[in-house]
Amino acid sequence: MDLTKVNQQIESRQDELLDLVKNLVAFETPAPPARNTREAQNFVADFLSSLGFSIDQWALYDNDDIVVGTKRGNPAYQSLIINGHMDVAALNPNESWTFTPFKATVRDDRIIGRGVSDMKGGLAAALFALKILHDQNISLPGKLLFESVIGEEVGEAGTKSTIEHGYIADFALVTDSSDLEIQGQGGVITGWVTIKSDKTYHDGLRREMIHAGGGLRAASAIEKMAKLIIGLQELERDWAVTKSYPGFPAGTNTINPAVIEGGRNAAFIADEARLWLTVHFYPNETYQSVTQEVESFVTRLAQADPWLRDHLPTFEWGGHSMIEDRGEIFPALEVDEKHPAVQTLLNAHLTTFEKKTQVSVSTSVTDGGWFGDAHIPAVIYGPGDLRHAHAVDESISVARLVKYSQALAQFIVDWAHTKKE
Repeated sequence: MDLTKVNQQIESRQDELLDLVKNLVAFETPAPPARNTREAQNFVADFLSSLGFSIDQWALYDNDDIVVGTKRGNPAYQSLIINGHMDVAALNPNESWTFTPFKATVRDDRIIGRGVSDMKGGLAAALFALKILHDQNISLPGKLLFESVIGEEVGEAGTKSTIEHGYIADFALVTDSSDLEIQGQGGVITGWVTIKSDKTYHDGLRREMIHAGGGLRAASAIEKMAKLIIGLQELERDWAVTKSYPGFPAGTNTINPAVIEGGRNAAFIADEARLWLTVHFYPNETYQSVTQEVESFVTRLAQADPWLRDHLPTFEWGGHSMIEDRGEIFPALEVDEKHPAVQTLLNAHLTTFEKKTQVSVSTSVTDGGWFGDAHIPAVIYGPGDLRHAHAVDESISVARLVKYSQALAQFIVDWAHTKKE
């Protein structure tokens, strides 16, 4: 469909787009501390409602809402989810911003403010594309859902909640930072490995524990955890040799011993140690299979140790929030370049930007993996880039936002007019 008038309107009314970005930035929604998005989400709900969307809004946490707007369509046509998160990266008190972080400012064709790159710029451009299509009375035969979620910055899986509420579609587009590439991603999961002794000993008994003939079959949980950490390095090296994925440098699949906790005080032998792992894996893997690999490897290590075999480590994987329970899951997302929606998006980008973009993989993680986990074809396609995301004086090009909004409008219309086979 020829969208010349739509493109003209997006360009000529770009001040409205910038005002929309400024309005979103003005809502202070850093996570952590989080619990601060309801007012912003009310704004999005009102905006979508004015465009004829029916609204579903619920609290994932107190004062942190999820909004899903729905425009019903003909089931004979392809349906679409447009998804983005309202939370932004936290500010460090020592950051020296040139401009006020939550008062977006335009300078030299860039708009500056916390979240403009990750990812309120993408959210605003998507909302603005929908507004222009509405104002131009462009029909959309296929069902369209717009999701504004929370918690992405701290692993709270707002997108997972939308799926659990029954919101699915034939394709999903996440407007997160991708530098205008069409991306999949690897995954990340955190987990706790715990070693616990069934008895506690005074520090004065250490000699009897570690010397031949000492008489105590006992050990320090901290020292035994160190043994497992060294072993995990071997698994990490093995992965670097035996696993690979196009677009990722060898060894990107890492096992990071991020935090270790253990012991009571200096007068005790440590009777418990806990290791917090962060595990990165490739787009063609699942967090379930990867955690099983880690558990199996660590258990085999423990079974080869005379003390650990009687005190096998236990495992806790994932979690709902880095704030609430110090855990997170970001499933991987693998992109099928031959999928009709991906081809439609590639064409929309080429038409708008007059140059091709590429299908690639993100070096970061987003909520997009939850669509892959639910077997919903999806991509990450956004105007922000990681060089500016989370940065001091975070910024994004105004011209890029305008073009991105035009490309999204083209894609939305083309995909919504595609009949199912």
